[in-house]
Amino acid sequence: MPTPPPSVTREVRLVTEPKGLPGPELAVVAQRPPVPGPGQVLVHNRYFLVFPGLHTLIGGAPEGVPLPTIHVGDALFGPAVGEIVAAGPGCALRPGDTVTHLLGWREHALVAAADCTPVGDVLPDPAAHLSSGAAYGALTRLADIRPGDTVFVTGAAGGVGSVAGPVARLLGAGRVVGSTRSAVKAERLRTELGYDAVVVPGDRSPSLTSQLSAAAPEGIDVVLDTVGGEQLTAALGAARRGARIALVGALSGQLAPHRDGGSAPARIDTFRLITRGITLRGYSGTDHPDVAQEWAERFGNWLRAGEITFPHVRIQGIERAPSALQELCEGRHFGTVIVELPPR
Repeated sequence: MPTPPPSVTREVRLVTEPKGLPGPELAVVAQRPPVPGPGQVLVHNRYFLVFPGLHTLIGGAPEGVPLPTIHVGDALFGPAVGEIVAAGPGCALRPGDTVTHLLGWREHALVAAADCTPVGDVLPDPAAHLSSGAAYGALTRLADIRPGDTVFVTGAAGGVGSVAGPVARLLGAGRVVGSTRSAVKAERLRTELGYDAVVVPGDRSPSLTSQLSAAAPEGIDVVLDTVGGEQLTAALGAARRGARIALVGALSGQLAPHRDGGSAPARIDTFRLITRGITLRGYSGTDHPDVAQEWAERFGNWLRAGEITFPHVRIQGIERAPSALQELCEGRHFGTVIVELPPR
């Protein structure tokens, strides 16, 4: 007999305008669960993603971002994996089906069935569906990795970067260099994820230019940039003739407390771009809708073969979700950050 929907559910809302990075301005609020109408399903979320782009959405999504701004009183949202507990009339999806959707940050989500993607057994762990396919998409669609290439990944300890290095290696890279602002994370990138070298930007470190010169003495062929700012500037300075630079993130702006998360300025030497024939392109998943399924299949095969891991941390319980976002913005975690909710 199916388990009836609960009488109370909780979600994370923005309750006051943030001053700097989001954190204390979030609260967990209880309410009655919604009832699905025609074409809708009620999903009990098991996992949802904590991601820095929420700072951009809370700060006021700039033009071109295909997601709505989050205002005071709104619930947060983002990628989630959950189990359908109720379905409205006309739905092909049924209770018990596991799906992905974009209404995380709540225990139960009312979602249009058309906005749900059923989860099969392509990945050995349902939570792995919250891994970012952006690195794979950028490396295969924009960067065109060639055997033996030297690849530089900025923000290598984050959700995108921690996957990017191992993926670059599997795609043929000969040397993989990363960046992170933590010496502890730098060691984990080398020992756990196989990075050949890691540079550590910071006021007390040697210049990023000199560190990159030592880490990649023959120059860089491919840059997968998740940070922007000074790290992108330094990467361009180390780029070889014909280098391909793929931009997949802007953490220097999104994690800057004095910015609204909607900009990430960087100094670009356009003369160098021209004289060295360097390409600089931004990656957006909406431009490459075929990547998601391709990534899931290859990621699943690599996971089962033991050729790759899914670096992530699981935060238990929705009550810890607000602090999880604050901790992410402060750089406390390694890999993808996921909030895990208890089963029904």
